[in-house]
Amino acid sequence: MSKNMSPIDSILQDYPVMILDGALATELESHGCDLDDPLWSARVLIENPELIYQVHVDYFQAGADCAITASYQATIDGFSKRGIKKDEALELIKKTVTLAKRARDDFWKSEDEKHLRPKPIVAASVGPYGAFLADGSEYVGNYKVTDATLASFHRPRLEALVEAGADVLAMETIPSLQEARVLDSLLKKFKDTYAWVSFSLKNGQAISDGSSLEECVRIFEKNEQIAAIGINCTPIEVALDAIKVLHSTTKKPIIVYPNSGETYHPLTNTWHGKESLGSFGSQSEQWLKAGAQIIGGCCRTGPHHIKELKEKWRS
Repeated sequence: MSKNMSPIDSILQDYPVMILDGALATELESHGCDLDDPLWSARVLIENPELIYQVHVDYFQAGADCAITASYQATIDGFSKRGIKKDEALELIKKTVTLAKRARDDFWKSEDEKHLRPKPIVAASVGPYGAFLADGSEYVGNYKVTDATLASFHRPRLEALVEAGADVLAMETIPSLQEARVLDSLLKKFKDTYAWVSFSLKNGQAISDGSSLEECVRIFEKNEQIAAIGINCTPIEVALDAIKVLHSTTKKPIIVYPNSGETYHPLTNTWHGKESLGSFGSQSEQWLKAGAQIIGGCCRTGPHHIKELKEKWRS
């Protein structure tokens, strides 16, 4: 492992907060995309990749210091169900990184206020095995598969994302202690690669499969390649409790990007209830006070939420 500072630490060395983007799929839907599909946002990668580029640009313009790529549901297994061969699938996975990097570089060329913000980074999304199943398993995590199955599922995508030149890997919405352990061991095979890991939650103290959040954090605490630990795609109501648990358990930067407050129903692929974020800016004050340093939005959040964070923390 190189002794270089992680891209996340480089930003946090100069700024009190690193601002993530918001939901990719929500924005694609607002542009008219139909994502009622097992491939979810990865379908747009095939049909209209320039729209993904544009959404990344929109988030950078709103104030994001990091773009999370469209690879959450882009997997060899998922594409093969569409009749897409492995080589083409790997190229599509790499394309998620090149789209985000191009959006970042084009945006940065035209950014007039470079002195007020860091140059944004690109985080390659590594969604859980449950996302490929497309049945809501990322909110439960009890897959009933072997470690070997999980490793062979994740390894080729990790290789492709690293080869494409992502700044960090975003191992996100991880619902399972077993899957966390597998990802931890796989990451060590990519010596100079940094990653964050963020879990989906059952409540403020446990991840989706019921394992304690403390136990999950301890797996990654000694891995120097893990640049941040936290939670995402979780109801906003439990975020603060989880941040407090994280703060008492890890010395690594804490990352939090919750949903808008609406509830997802996996059987119908629909969202219900009302947004309970209030002001994203004022909510973030509580999260920072509790120990979080990296903040953004997940499902049902958009550029206006990220703009609130920028106005709060970059003024």
